Amino acid sequence: MPDHTPESTASARPGRLLLIPNTLDLGCIAPDATPPDLRDVLPLGAIRAAARLTHWVAENAKSTRAFLKRVGEVEALAAPLQAMHIAELPRPTKGGAKAGAKGDCQPDAATTARALATLLAPAVQGHDIGLMSEAGLPGVADPGAAVVRAAHQLGLQVVPISGPSSLVLALAASGLQGQSFAFVGYLPVDGSQRAQRIRELEMASRKAQQTQLVIETPYRNPALWQALLAHLQPQTWLSVSCGLTLDGGFSHTDTVAHWRSRPLDLPTDVPAVFSWLAV
Repeated sequence: MPDHTPESTASARPGRLLLIPNTLDLGCIAPDATPPDLRDVLPLGAIRAAARLTHWVAENAKSTRAFLKRVGEVEALAAPLQAMHIAELPRPTKGGAKAGAKGDCQPDAATTARALATLLAPAVQGHDIGLMSEAGLPGVADPGAAVVRAAHQLGLQVVPISGPSSLVLALAASGLQGQSFAFVGYLPVDGSQRAQRIRELEMASRKAQQTQLVIETPYRNPALWQALLAHLQPQTWLSVSCGLTLDGGFSHTDTVAHWRSRPLDLPTDVPAVFSWLAV
């Protein structure tokens, strides 16, 4: 008689890599506070997809278990939290070590490829794997992109699941150019380098009529805001979206000239997205 156990059925075909969206509230909720109901932020389909998985690749195993605990309050999990297989992504060097610098221990391409293949081995063996970011959509402004690329190279099916992305939400709420835009990540911390980069991006925005989007570590939000006000041209449109999907979150857009006479106190513990369009 053929074996029809779930395990043998799962191993009959390669598994898939499911890109499971996370909430945007990491680090924004007090330890003694009750997190919001997931159904207020994530589609039910995303919650159900997460509940069915037992294998994960994540930035942080602890925060992934916390997310799955919230999932379990809505939809029964396929396995107890203690039985989940959660592999963590290799942690990149902060700031990006320069090649050849003293103490540079960055792995070569072959080593990285082997590490990613190891993370995806359960999918090759027939298990669906969930890829989890700390916030928002995996692979977007996120180190998980390397895992997605490796999955394609291994011939695995990649399935993106709908959910919140702070970049897309901020762009939609800004009223700026949504037909052409660029996410350029973090700006330099050094004041003079940051000023030069702001001017370069403003020039690119004006030439291509393209919205520029950047993010910053929350405690540097006010410093970046002041730098944008100081170095962008008065007629440039400037938008800031802070705490999206959270209580008290907001999006505001105005010209730099108006912003300079309109004080704005940005929080230093909530993520923000900054965008501008030069005219």
